[in-house]
Amino acid sequence: MKLAQLLPALALLLTTTLAVRADDRKPEAGFTSLFNGQDLTGWHYKDEPDLAGKTDATDGRYTAKDGVLTVNPRDDAKGPHLRQLWTLREFPKDFVLKLEFRASVDADSGIFLRVPQLQCRDYLVAGPYKELKAYKAQDWNVIIVTVKDGVAHCTCNGEVLEAALKLPATGPIGLEADRGTMEYRHIQIQEVP
Repeated sequence: MKLAQLLPALALLLTTTLAVRADDRKPEAGFTSLFNGQDLTGWHYKDEPDLAGKTDATDGRYTAKDGVLTVNPRDDAKGPHLRQLWTLREFPKDFVLKLEFRASVDADSGIFLRVPQLQCRDYLVAGPYKELKAYKAQDWNVIIVTVKDGVAHCTCNGEVLEAALKLPATGPIGLEADRGTMEYRHIQIQEVP
């Protein structure tokens, strides 16, 4: 088969792949996306008011590309060891937060829920939830946090991480950069009136 004959098929494949990627970024029905999959719009460091339109945080700890928000390993020359990226919005209502994450070996991160932290790590190596049966090492996992009346019920692939994590009345959602590479995607929230 000649290259000229293959080009239409390749163009169709590329178009279909890009359409699927764009569709993957859409939140589920009733949910709002907290990450647009392209840049850090809607997120900030406490000492930087807004990262709108940027694909890289100023210190390189967080990057956005192809639908994935990546927490990059630290570079001591660029900034502090621990960094926290926060949503610009606060969430005073009950809500359901859904996201997918993938952790490199021994990676350590966290998800802040109105400030208290839910550990998000390579659980089987870094803990604290070393007994999980459904956790998929170095693969995509789903965390669902259901907040009702100031208490969060948190699961990973359906297994309970925290049954009753107490939260303050309002606050943002945050992600921590500590150790290793963490990737997040499909970060979405459903606020309950």
